[in-house]
Amino acid sequence: MKVILTDFVEHLGDPGDEVNVAQGYARNFLIPNKLAFAATPSAVKDYQNNLRQRARKLAKMVTEAEALKASLEAAGDLVFTRRAGPDGKLFGSVTAADVEEALQAKGFTLDKRKIQLGQPIKSLGEANVTVKLHAKVSASLKVVVQAEVEEAAPEAAPGEEAAPSGETPAA
Repeated sequence: MKVILTDFVEHLGDPGDEVNVAQGYARNFLIPNKLAFAATPSAVKDYQNNLRQRARKLAKMVTEAEALKASLEAAGDLVFTRRAGPDGKLFGSVTAADVEEALQAKGFTLDKRKIQLGQPIKSLGEANVTVKLHAKVSASLKVVVQAEVEEAAPEAAPGEEAAPSGETPAA
């Protein structure tokens, strides 16, 4: 019996291959498990038509992803300001969710699972972040982490006394 494989089958072939197998093997294993379908003339024609449609959809998705990649890379660097210690280590980190929020602020809507950070960024400086837009298209973004400037707490002038804890100063 001739069948066309829809998935890889070991010792038999790859998807799209037309192979000749025993009738029982096809009816009892390949077809019920959706690994193949009977190679009738109408089924072959439908399968080839579906392949062409899938190729057109894939090409359209790739061109859309390329356009999004160009606009992402043209948007510039993502700058984050975080509190850091004197050695340049952050109190916290910059995560994929933070990158997603920054991209949303610039007008891009992406799923944070598409943002590929091996580990969260935990130090000051620059880092490159990859955004996987499609299986064949990925964009590279530059993330800059800067130290937050701390303002000194205002102290009382030498001639003035601080107000007692229970009272408020007169206006």
